[in-house]
Amino acid sequence: MTIECYAAYAAKERLRPFSYPEPRRLGPMEVLIKISHCGICHSDIHLIDNDWQVSPYPLVPGHEIIGTVERTGAQVRGLKSGERVGVGWQAGSCGHCEWCKRAEENLCPNDVATALGHYGGFAQKVIADSRFAFPVPKALRSANAAPLLCGGVTVYSPLRRLVKRGQKIGIIGIGGLGHLALQFACALGYEVTAFSHSFDKEREAKRFGAHRFVSSTRASDWTKLNRYFDSILVTAYVKLDWPAYLRMLRPDGRIIVVGAVNEPLEIPSGAIISGQKGVIGSVIGSRRMIKDMLNFAARHHIEAQTEVFPLDQVNAALDKVRRNEARYRVVLEVH
Repeated sequence: MTIECYAAYAAKERLRPFSYPEPRRLGPMEVLIKISHCGICHSDIHLIDNDWQVSPYPLVPGHEIIGTVERTGAQVRGLKSGERVGVGWQAGSCGHCEWCKRAEENLCPNDVATALGHYGGFAQKVIADSRFAFPVPKALRSANAAPLLCGGVTVYSPLRRLVKRGQKIGIIGIGGLGHLALQFACALGYEVTAFSHSFDKEREAKRFGAHRFVSSTRASDWTKLNRYFDSILVTAYVKLDWPAYLRMLRPDGRIIVVGAVNEPLEIPSGAIISGQKGVIGSVIGSRRMIKDMLNFAARHHIEAQTEVFPLDQVNAALDKVRRNEARYRVVLEVH
């Protein structure tokens, strides 16, 4: 038997059909998952195009996966055949380094990426370490929950770790990550300001949980926000006026970067020394954080707003993401 997929055979190419053998026997801790849905993340575009100079080909993208367990390895505990699970960016870790022992598996130097050196979720099935396959609460719909496995935890983890209830937070970029960040930030009890260059997103931003909407292109609106925020979460992928946003932070405030900005972060040292401000990055989340995020999303009715394409229209779906026309996430459905 083979697992049917769609793969990039070289950088920047259209995806074409690809298959690989389905293993007769799984590793002791592995699960074979029959995929129903897989979100498209901007990281998939970076991998397809080899923007990070790490992509092996043929490359099967996809790391926002929802499906059902079809088979389990001999030592798998806690998951059973037919159970609905999700898999995100990470499909495994070493389990014994200092970071794994601290339950911060997302920082493991020997982690296994779901779609990098491993066949991902633009496919009928995927193989993953069972410890990185997470039960999906019944309250979450598969097509809307898939983006939570990467995009959701990417914004939830730093909000949960670095921001305190009642604090003021700005969220820059109201797209695939930002619309989830607004929902989580509101449910976590923060005062939330949305920054976007798209004026037509104001109504939606407020529906997602923003208390205030500010244009990210009209600098005249920014001065009234100087020394206002405890944290600013950057979900955008574009060059920003970093000194201006640093001026908006209160003393001891942080800019938290989760969007993979393609331009250098040009930050004058004086802008962070004054007020003891900081700039920090955050990467996905630990296993514990992903479980917590899924349960929190189910309790607070947090879902991605999605547009669904069948898997065989993967190139049309990717084109929409490349053109930044997704509002707000594109998800592939596997029949």
